[in-house]
Amino acid sequence: MVQEEIVIGVLQMSDRASADLNAYNGLSGEAIIKVMNEYISSPFKPIFKIIPDEYEFILAAFKHLADNEKCCIIFTTGGTGPAKRDVTVEATEAFCQKILPGFGELMRMESLKYVPTAILSRQTAGIYNNTLIVNLPGKPASISQCLQAVFPAIPYCIDLIEGPFIEVNEDKIKAFRPKQG
Repeated sequence: MVQEEIVIGVLQMSDRASADLNAYNGLSGEAIIKVMNEYISSPFKPIFKIIPDEYEFILAAFKHLADNEKCCIIFTTGGTGPAKRDVTVEATEAFCQKILPGFGELMRMESLKYVPTAILSRQTAGIYNNTLIVNLPGKPASISQCLQAVFPAIPYCIDLIEGPFIEVNEDKIKAFRPKQG
């Protein structure tokens, strides 16, 4: 049996970084890839894009990554706060066929251990066909904290939506898959 390719999209929403201003860079997107390199032992291909925090750009990027690049997971970073420009959550909810609010609930609970402003975060997750989309916060330290909380459920979620089998580095993270039988 041939292992299906694991392709993971990483979308960083940032007007400044997408404009390639020297004042800003791709730290939060790079933080996601770093954590995935630690957690996932299966070979995978990351596709990292920095785009403006614009609703239509986000929808187009989701469609391209899910339909054309065949990403089984798309992680977003940025655009999840209460500011007027923060539209990542709205785009995620519009694009997905099913919303998985437990991801956002758990990420907020985890973040509240570190900052009281975690209640302002609106992260969520959802399913589009065979793709899981997870909204992460914009700060690299928060990304690591949130992924540590939610990642144990991600490989099984990908199994349930008929994506590729993701093996994890058990020394770094334990994935939960119910025993079959």
